Amino acid sequence: MLSPGFTKRLSLLNRYYKITRFYSFLKATAIKGGTVIAFFVALIIGLEYYVLDFNTILNKVVETYPPLLVFGLFLGSETIMGLLPPEIFIAWAAKVTTPWLYLFYLASLSYLGGIIAYGIGNKLSKISLVKNYLELKVATHISNLNKWGGLFVFLGAVSPVPHSLVSLASGLISYNFKNYLLWALFRYVRFLVYGFLIFKAIS
Repeated sequence: MLSPGFTKRLSLLNRYYKITRFYSFLKATAIKGGTVIAFFVALIIGLEYYVLDFNTILNKVVETYPPLLVFGLFLGSETIMGLLPPEIFIAWAAKVTTPWLYLFYLASLSYLGGIIAYGIGNKLSKISLVKNYLELKVATHISNLNKWGGLFVFLGAVSPVPHSLVSLASGLISYNFKNYLLWALFRYVRFLVYGFLIFKAIS
């Protein structure tokens, strides 16, 4: 049985999340995430059936470009603003001989990219002019971090909220690094779910 103190704390947290509109943000993010993955899977299937042989293109990429080059490009993207959708790289991983191992590599590189972005943010926070400029650029993320802490890092890890920008913002405000590392581990969950869906779509 839950203690009265614990129940009261849960009630206060629930009220706080309602007031700060966390539940609304969570719902909108979940809808956006579902829409993104559904669109990407539909795009793959549509291209395959009506426009071009998507599988042939992916196989050609696997044959032409060494994995280290692709991994390096992905790490750069995951560190700097998430320039390229991870789904493209997950689709590429589906065509190698060990897709689940490559998926693990991609998830690890994405996690590492977030850590590097955190470090960059933390270093730049010591340069006043740069810090002020970046704080304006990621003001929404900083605001959400201040309101929801680790839960927002979690959303950055599993949803379309840019993981690299959330990581950069975490570094800028010196969010607790150990807590960041723990919440960011959910990045692996996103890659597992997306990998399952995309591998199934293009197998």
